[in-house]
Amino acid sequence: MIYTVTFNPAIDYLMWPQNPVLGQTNRSKKEKLFIGGKGINVSRVLNTLNIPTTAMGFLGGFTGKEIESFLKEKGIITDFVWLENRNSRINVKLKGSTETEINGTGPEIYEEEISLLISKLSALKEGDTLVLAGSIPNTLPKDIYQRILAPLKDKNIRLVVDAEGELLTSCLKFNPFLIKPNKDELSSLFGKELKTDEGIIICAKELQKQGAENVLVSLGKDGAILITEENVYKAEAKPGKVINSVGAGDSMVAGFIAGYMKTKDYLYALELGIASGSATAFCEDLAEKEEIVSLFGQSF
Repeated sequence: MIYTVTFNPAIDYLMWPQNPVLGQTNRSKKEKLFIGGKGINVSRVLNTLNIPTTAMGFLGGFTGKEIESFLKEKGIITDFVWLENRNSRINVKLKGSTETEINGTGPEIYEEEISLLISKLSALKEGDTLVLAGSIPNTLPKDIYQRILAPLKDKNIRLVVDAEGELLTSCLKFNPFLIKPNKDELSSLFGKELKTDEGIIICAKELQKQGAENVLVSLGKDGAILITEENVYKAEAKPGKVINSVGAGDSMVAGFIAGYMKTKDYLYALELGIASGSATAFCEDLAEKEEIVSLFGQSF
């Protein structure tokens, strides 16, 4: 089973106001709701590729109920820790000629709730996959990734980490199967701008020396580079009109996992990851299977 963890899920409320002015009443031309959170995004794309997954993390209040209801309607298993008398956040995104985002902080999370999540994750078994994705809210301790992984160290869990900075490097001692920094995150990690594939590969191999088994570096419109124990692969992004890049990286992670689980072939996994990420970038929300398969160029 593949388990994903989302520490701070959200409902994204998108509005298209006409020339909004601060301090006045503004009206929106249309509105849309999307369920947000990096781990949840990975679960959703895995699910659309017919890969069973369990979404975990923290949920609370009426917003949490809406998030869980949405996931269950999609056929995704959920096992969240519920927060009493607190609500999962709502992010407001104003769309138009310029875009403005107002992201909620999220609910406070208490130590006993953190312990409950760690206890749930401690039940993972050999052969399971755990996806830890995204930043952590300031309501959680900075060592939360390490606290989750410590009880799993000797269980032969396939670990996937999509994080940046210290969150990422703190996981390397647990020998993750896959880490997925983007080019900017990798540049920040090493304190220099990486302009060439060669420079990216050198830095990725350094992360391998520190414990990562495979490093998938997303390059945005330029595709991605995958550095495995034995080979280096590069795949170009698929052509198309970018509508919304939110969730594209999460979709790439999901596609890669799905492809690897099916074939154990790294190049196949990379190509499916690229197709999944590109398909989402060409959609308002996360891509559906037919959109991914169309770009992938073969059945899945």
